[in-house]
Amino acid sequence: MKKVKIGMAALALALSVYSADAQQAEHKNPNVRAGQQALLSGDFKTAITHLQKSLPAESADADVHYLLGYALFQNGDFKKAADSFTKVVALNPKNTSAYYYKAKANNNVAVDNQTKMDAKQRKTLLESSIADYTKAIAMDAKDAKLYQNRGTAYRDLGILQGNAGASYNKAAASDAYNKAVTDFEKVLTFDASRKDIQTEVKKAKVYRDNLK
Repeated sequence: MKKVKIGMAALALALSVYSADAQQAEHKNPNVRAGQQALLSGDFKTAITHLQKSLPAESADADVHYLLGYALFQNGDFKKAADSFTKVVALNPKNTSAYYYKAKANNNVAVDNQTKMDAKQRKTLLESSIADYTKAIAMDAKDAKLYQNRGTAYRDLGILQGNAGASYNKAAASDAYNKAVTDFEKVLTFDASRKDIQTEVKKAKVYRDNLK
């Protein structure tokens, strides 16, 4: 049984989608309640089991899909997590956190070498990830992690299109790297001391400048 203790900040983010009423009242579905408790204790596999049992009865509840997606994400089931967050944004298109996790999950799938996908499929996932981060930024332009992760997705798209093969496109790769730099530099406007982001800016420029 996989149990992981997660910090209060992560828990706050996981539960941030709830309305005030939802936070104050117990869910009527016992499987949702059990899933919530498992999630709070970091037992993601048990949370997944209970939350999945609550469906399809709770299929119209965006909060349930969000918690399932969060548990799947933390358990490393990124494709299924993306599917859950897709349902969240269909039910609640104003949920910036769901767009963030959907984008991050798809990015993780796109760059996983163990995933059986061709370059076109990976490109589609990365472009979807970028689009979702962009939607989230439109709703919350002051969240640095959205720019950071979109920058990472642009960088990964640049790597994909800059590698020799059927997906090679020098102009598109260069454009992706330039956009990655722009996003990473935006992060530095929030905190100029971030050495990790300074390094990402340098790396993206090196990758761009070394395109054949």
